[in-house]
Amino acid sequence: MTAMTYDATYFDSPELAAARRLQRAGQWDTALALLPDGHTATALRADILVDRHMWRLDPVDDALAAIDAVRGAQPKLAVFLTAQLEYWRRLFGGVGPALGGDPVEEFASVVDHAPLAGWAAFWRAVTLENLHKDPVGAAEGYAHAHPLAQAGSDLLLESYVVRHQGAQLCEKGEKERGVALLRRSLHLRAACGARPHVAAAQATLAGSLGSVPEAEELRAIAASVAHELDLTWLKPQV
Repeated sequence: MTAMTYDATYFDSPELAAARRLQRAGQWDTALALLPDGHTATALRADILVDRHMWRLDPVDDALAAIDAVRGAQPKLAVFLTAQLEYWRRLFGGVGPALGGDPVEEFASVVDHAPLAGWAAFWRAVTLENLHKDPVGAAEGYAHAHPLAQAGSDLLLESYVVRHQGAQLCEKGEKERGVALLRRSLHLRAACGARPHVAAAQATLAGSLGSVPEAEELRAIAASVAHELDLTWLKPQV
């Protein structure tokens, strides 16, 4: 199965490709400024604002308004993006009113929607692991998302899947295999030009390596990027 991804849609559009590249680089405000007026950029605008919130934990108002703008034409995308916002709200203590229902159920409701299938399967797995404390269910979800990422040539999605698979292996004592997947995650993110994601991968890999010079170097690089791009939740970690 080859699923169309929103990446392919955005990168194939001359109007949207530059903004998508800037989003990947953590330049969210510049990306938003480059978006054209009209309906062609509506979905990408919502995606960029949700992505920015994920890294900066800024107020959700703009992201929610952008999601509302796509709800009529792309209801499944609206569910998917809202579930991400609710996931982060719950993960960081549930501050403010609920933005939606249980993210596990919300992500599950869109896993059959081809453009979102791989990412929805991944996000459902993450939510099972981090909110429901269900590592077995999460592992099954990651295993389901991995071939979808590869079928869609979605390197960023694959980087997220193998990062979590690697972390689970490290937690089970299979450090060599786990670290190999964490390195692959870092390399895949670098190949995408995804600077915030690379910094997070560097911090995760450093945490698995122990007290070695490479880990200190990774933490220093990640810290520099986290402060440059104002990656709110990553800064305390590095």
